[in-house]
Amino acid sequence: MRRSCDRNRPHNGHFAQSQQKSPIIMYTKIFRAVIIGAPGSGKGTISERIVKTFGFLHISSGDILRQNIIQNSDLGKKAKKYIDAGQLVPDDIVTQTMVGRITEVGNKSYILDGFPRNGAQAEILSARAQIDAVINLDIPHDVIISRVKNRWTHIPSGRVYNIGFNDPKVPGKDNKTGEPLTQREDDKPHVVAKRLQLYDELMGPVLAWYGERGLVTTFKGRETKEIWPRVERFLKDKVNMV
Repeated sequence: MRRSCDRNRPHNGHFAQSQQKSPIIMYTKIFRAVIIGAPGSGKGTISERIVKTFGFLHISSGDILRQNIIQNSDLGKKAKKYIDAGQLVPDDIVTQTMVGRITEVGNKSYILDGFPRNGAQAEILSARAQIDAVINLDIPHDVIISRVKNRWTHIPSGRVYNIGFNDPKVPGKDNKTGEPLTQREDDKPHVVAKRLQLYDELMGPVLAWYGERGLVTTFKGRETKEIWPRVERFLKDKVNMV
């Protein structure tokens, strides 16, 4: 069964400016989570905030594949033809890539983004790591399509800007480097609609697989700003911060 996380507990108060030291975050254990959400659901933004707040590593199949495309590696060449066509990269490529990265990071806390995406991959992952939670972002598809048509990316870094929501300081330019922004082929509306259809077909069984194990918590909303506070409170409870 999926659990919802709509509790409305108050936030902790802000520390006074006169306080000399920042609070030290302590973890009672290594914590590993999977974040699930359709393309354009805000997984990247939520994951970035998790990294900043909790110090987890963010292991994203999409980021790894895009970096390989930029580097024109053999893996990148294989992945590019599928991504440009609005298709999912084949399972064997994604599995090999993600299992390799998980092995590299070793005994650290992390959040997985874009993996697993079917029951077979979930089984492979469970044999290599204990997953403590699955964060499911439930965003209406019409909201996603509207969002991504205004999304522009700095390809080398993966930084994303949304016109009308998170605009670059200089139109068409990355805030940090000043380099040009581009609209990825897989962000164009007709490609996104196709990917959302594929997403629904593939991820339902994954959510069911983790749901049977009591690991799925679903966060519903239309904007990141309404979802993130609930995700943050949920994770604070889960990692037993003191």
